[in-house]
Amino acid sequence: MLTLPSSVKIFIYTQPTDMRCGFNKLSMFAESVMCEDPFSGHLFVFFNKFGDKCKILFWDRTGFCIWYKRLEEGTFEKLRTPPGRMSIEVDVSKLAWILEGIDLFKARRRKRYKRRMFPQAK
Repeated sequence: MLTLPSSVKIFIYTQPTDMRCGFNKLSMFAESVMCEDPFSGHLFVFFNKFGDKCKILFWDRTGFCIWYKRLEEGTFEKLRTPPGRMSIEVDVSKLAWILEGIDLFKARRRKRYKRRMFPQAK
């Protein structure tokens, strides 16, 4: 199971990515396509077109790290995004389910408390 601070966000790029891409190209995708700061410490997840390889890019205060997984059998779940979007944000449990091969559309989460964010006063 992944253990990450609650402040860490996880962004999944839903378009197929060339797994030959390294630190520079993946951070460029995070910044220019996903419109997120690659130096934020958040996780940026990329899958190849066959769905059997996954790379996760993150900044760990002193440099970029890439976590890379190749499945020997099967594929990761293909995620869909709303029209006009190329990435989605998920929580750590959903990422763990994706990496373990659990179908997100058949799994159901029970209702839990979620704090509402109030607009900041100016």
